[in-house]
Amino acid sequence: DNGLRPPVQHGQNDPEIALNRKNALFAGSDGGAENWATIASLIETCKLNGVEPHTNLADVIARIVAGHPQSQIDDLLPWAYRPMPLNAVA
Repeated sequence: DNGLRPPVQHGQNDPEIALNRKNALFAGSDGGAENWATIASLIETCKLNGVEPHTNLADVIARIVAGHPQSQIDDLLPWAYRPMPLNAVA
C-alpha cells in the first residue's frame, strides 16, 4: 500500500442508479436515451430534495399546460418546488 487511494466517485455505491444505467442501454435510440436521462435526472433530483417524484412531475406538467409563465419556470425546479394549494386545483 503506497498510501494513495483512488478518488471517491459520486454515486459509486448506489445500486438503484447502477441498475437504471444498465436499463438505459435499451432505450432504443439516441433520442430515447437522452429522454430517459432527463427524466432519471429529474426523479433523482426530486428525491435528493425530499420531493415525491411522481406527484412533482404530474403537477409541473399540469402547471405548464395551464400556462405557467416561462419567466417563472425556475419555481418548478425540484429544489424550489412548492405543491399547488388544493384550493387552486380546478
